Amino acid sequence: MARRRLGAGVTLYLVRHGRPLIDRSLPAAGWELDPAGFDDVWALRESGRLPTAAVWFSSPEAKAIQTAQLLTEGEVGIVEGLREHVRASTVWIHDFAGAVRRAFDDPDAPAYDGWEPLATCRDRVVTTVRGLLADCPDTDLVLVGHGTAWTVLVAELTGTAPDLDRWASLAMPDVVVVDSP
Repeated sequence: MARRRLGAGVTLYLVRHGRPLIDRSLPAAGWELDPAGFDDVWALRESGRLPTAAVWFSSPEAKAIQTAQLLTEGEVGIVEGLREHVRASTVWIHDFAGAVRRAFDDPDAPAYDGWEPLATCRDRVVTTVRGLLADCPDTDLVLVGHGTAWTVLVAELTGTAPDLDRWASLAMPDVVVVDSP
């Protein structure tokens, strides 16, 4: 678990969703959680890596919502702005990591046909999370979502370059902890 320090205040627990059930006929945003990976999500729940008292929010994508439902018995708010980097194409990309790295290299341009510019994802996610922090100033937040979105968020909130090695090493599920102002 990576922990980044931003200063005093609440802590963000950025959970990457569990392993999806890949359906090549759908864009990744339409994929559900793979039942074969439920044990991994339950293991994260039991690991002690997530807070016992926090406010939970999830991306609207099914795999994220389903991960959140397996991680907590409490309420989970669904927030459109936590959506992953939009990749509307159903064309299978054999070098997915290379395509994502191209998105980080030139965030203002689509890295692949059907992809939104990464800067659009960054602006959406950062604006959304800053709003959640303002709405919940004294409460830890657990946000369940996606690896690329969390990578651009952490870079923006910490004023550091996106950690693509960390992105590549994220498990499904995984958690990155960021102390927020």
